[in-house]
Amino acid sequence: MKKVLSFVLITLVLGTGIAMAEQKIAVVDVPAVVAKSAQVQALKKDQHAKMQDLEKWLKAAQADVEKQKTQEGKEKLLKKYNADFAKKKETLAKDYQTRLQTIDKNITDTIAAQARAKGYNMVISKGAVIYGGEDITADVQKVVK
Repeated sequence: MKKVLSFVLITLVLGTGIAMAEQKIAVVDVPAVVAKSAQVQALKKDQHAKMQDLEKWLKAAQADVEKQKTQEGKEKLLKKYNADFAKKKETLAKDYQTRLQTIDKNITDTIAAQARAKGYNMVISKGAVIYGGEDITADVQKVVK
C-alpha cells in the first residue's frame, strides 16, 4: 500500500513539474496599458465635457428657481429640476459604465490575442507577480486603441 501511495505521489509531483515546465507565462502592467489607451483618454475627455454641461444646466436651473416669486413656485420647480437631474445623472452613469465595459473587453481581448500570438499559456497582472514571466506590456500598448 505504501509503495502504491509513494508511486502516486511521485507521479503527481513529476507530472506537475512537467506541466509547469511547459507553461509559458507573460505579465502585463494593466494600469499602464489603460493609461495609454486612446479609448480611455477619449472617454475621460467626453465625461469631463458632459459634467461641465451638467454643471451649466444646474446653474441655469438654480437661476430659474430663484426667479420664482412664490415659495410654492420655487418648491414645485425645484422638485421638477431634482427629478430631471436624477435622470440625467443616471443616464450619464449608465453610458459611462457601458463604454467602460466595452473598453475593458477590448483591452482584455487584445491582451489575450497578443498572448496567443506569442505562444503564452497564461498572462498575469504585473502587479501580482514578484518574480518571473515575460513582460508583454509594450506589445499590448502598441495594439490597444
